[in-house]
Amino acid sequence: MIEKLLIANRGEIACRIIRTAHDMGIATVAVYSDADARALHVRSADEAVHIGPSPAAESYLVGEKIIAAAKQTGADAIHPGYGFLSENAAFAQAVIDAGLIWVGPKPSSIEAMGLKDAAKKLMRAAGVPVTPGYEGEDQSVERLKSEADAIGYPVLIKAVAGGGGKGMRKVDAAADFEAMLESCRREAKASFSNDEVLLEKWITSPRHIEVQVFGDSHGNVVHLFERDCSLQRRHQKVIEEAPAPGMDEDTRAEICAAAVRAAKAVDYEGAGTIEFIADASEGLRADRIFFMEMNTRLQVEHPVTEEITGVDLVEWQLRVASGEAIPLKQDELSINGWAIEARLYAEDPSKGFLPSPGRVDSMLFDYRARLETAVEDGDTVSPFYDPMIAKVVCHGADREAAIEALLGWLDHSFILPIITNKAFLYACVDLPEFKNANLDTGLIERKYDQLTSIPSPTRRVLDAAGWRIKEEVLDGHQWGDHAFENGLFGFRLNAPAEPKHAIYADREAQLVTLNAPPQDVASDIAGNSVVVTERGYTHVFALNPPHGSGAASAADGAILAPMPGKIIAVDVAEGDTVTAGQRLMVLEAMKMEHALTAPFDGTVIELPAVAGSQVQVEAVLCVVEPVEE
Repeated sequence: MIEKLLIANRGEIACRIIRTAHDMGIATVAVYSDADARALHVRSADEAVHIGPSPAAESYLVGEKIIAAAKQTGADAIHPGYGFLSENAAFAQAVIDAGLIWVGPKPSSIEAMGLKDAAKKLMRAAGVPVTPGYEGEDQSVERLKSEADAIGYPVLIKAVAGGGGKGMRKVDAAADFEAMLESCRREAKASFSNDEVLLEKWITSPRHIEVQVFGDSHGNVVHLFERDCSLQRRHQKVIEEAPAPGMDEDTRAEICAAAVRAAKAVDYEGAGTIEFIADASEGLRADRIFFMEMNTRLQVEHPVTEEITGVDLVEWQLRVASGEAIPLKQDELSINGWAIEARLYAEDPSKGFLPSPGRVDSMLFDYRARLETAVEDGDTVSPFYDPMIAKVVCHGADREAAIEALLGWLDHSFILPIITNKAFLYACVDLPEFKNANLDTGLIERKYDQLTSIPSPTRRVLDAAGWRIKEEVLDGHQWGDHAFENGLFGFRLNAPAEPKHAIYADREAQLVTLNAPPQDVASDIAGNSVVVTERGYTHVFALNPPHGSGAASAADGAILAPMPGKIIAVDVAEGDTVTAGQRLMVLEAMKMEHALTAPFDGTVIELPAVAGSQVQVEAVLCVVEPVEE
């Protein structure tokens, strides 16, 4: 058995692995960059080794530093988690060559499934159904355009080395193909150092179904049933659940058998996932489910499988890597209840899911859920990495119970002061289409405005805020008598005066009744603010009136950097005429590309932005002068 394990990762997955390792009596070693020096995974491990500057390319992606850290601390095994180097066959081989245990599949298996075009050919040979498309070696723009025209629009361009929603573009019309291809290749080159692509037919009613598989060095391969990950934005998963709604036993048996065949075709060991795309226009049917790709690692959404099977997949990984057989046989595995996972991010859905990194000053999480996180009060969501705060996992006897549990969690938790997607998650799970399992991967896009609108505080919210003030501030004198001035507002004939108080949200005063009866709304005190959550949205009220005129903003037409990042493309020049919504440049930040567009018709009169340059938040990148009326 492994005695000391180095985790070549960070964040919640590093914390997750450390927890199971400690339960098994295995000592742990964390690695960290400058940005993560005080991170929770560093605090949780038995030892920690600094491996470089904050950018992942100079720390978490440098395999030599990680192997050196393992040797320095006497670790005998390396677990890669997911992302970073987890599907890098060369790194896996380097770990093995260094005399260490690699907690993952054989490098040959990673290599076989790592390139999507080669994987599809292999799957066809193994009798696994594959989506129609093009995976040829000719990567010229002309050939790819010709193949896309032949397949018929819409088509999906996918980086052959892609993953995690990166390097994917849907093209709706032939006129858009070349621009989308250029963008896809650029992102693929930056993320995977490989800009080759393949093409797939876009399925019009697609559902994303995946099967968890597990193999060992003794020739055993089992599946742990399926997950549904159809609720996505920009090809990235938002809500995952297990089992898949609408999956009958015959279809489940066929898709899971196909997944096992796929794993056996590459002599697979460890945890892996076979991803399928289903044409759900006529429900889930085995003859309409096609292989997409294999992820040769642990998935972000693995907890929902653990919840319905009672299996600790990380424990299985460590045991199988130590040479043991899979602990359970196929007929000993069964589905128990339903589990749903939501990915909680530091991002602003109302602004195109723009990441919102920063310090977490106050957080309150409902205990009635499984929480996978690496963030505590006082921690910082770094601009250098994925902005995930937590994965929230709820289990219930059936799908309805799991949904209600997740809605309850989202409505009774808050994180301040950073902006999160919590209300967006609530809105997604509360959609009638989601509750009725009328799912496809385009649902969020179609409902975008509804899902990302910012609600005004309702009377229910204001009454709850008033009650919280009375109970914990006035009666309890929580902040002392000097914290704010109490007062009575208004009068009623032949009745005692009704005590009210002014509170402030977004610099606007709201009058709240102090003796309103308590509502079924979550509320709390955070610092000098009252916090009330309704339908997942956290309303924050200041008790004192704001002072000053607020932060200065750039003049109309000034395009500011929304966060620190790198300018990777500039599409305009000084003097150019632009139209409202036209792309001006692309900023790369937090592992994503962000297009910055013209706010109105006008002329570019200033252009400080230079492709390849690093910029800080709120730096002026471009100034557009509006067309005179």
